[in-house]
Amino acid sequence: MNAQPLNVRLMLRTYGKQLTSAKRLARFKRALALSGAQDMVSISREARRKELVERISQEVIENLLVNGQDNPVVERVLEALEQDLGERVLFDYPLDGGEVQILRQTPEGPQEVIPEEKMRIMRRLWEITTNSVDETML
Repeated sequence: MNAQPLNVRLMLRTYGKQLTSAKRLARFKRALALSGAQDMVSISREARRKELVERISQEVIENLLVNGQDNPVVERVLEALEQDLGERVLFDYPLDGGEVQILRQTPEGPQEVIPEEKMRIMRRLWEITTNSVDETML
């Protein structure tokens, strides 16, 4: 069997191109690993998870405020909030579409909390809800 010199040269040229491409790819992968681009993928996953946790937390809070506490997750969040605050609070969502009211349960009956305390309670509600959702997510 005789090999044509032209065919041998073409085969060696193709092999040389493949070898050069493989070396470039290996250098690129090393540079990528050194630059920390792998961390970007990890951060991206963490950002997506955080976004999902926040979206679910928002639904839980809306469920708490609008529909009451028929959901076990909502019940858990409300219990944790009440334990954290040391008192029972009620959420009243007016039918006229106004802002949610937070009422403190007192011996004289429910009393609306002051705006500063309302913001503190809402912030704490958000923290408890996101922590609860994050813990239960896979």
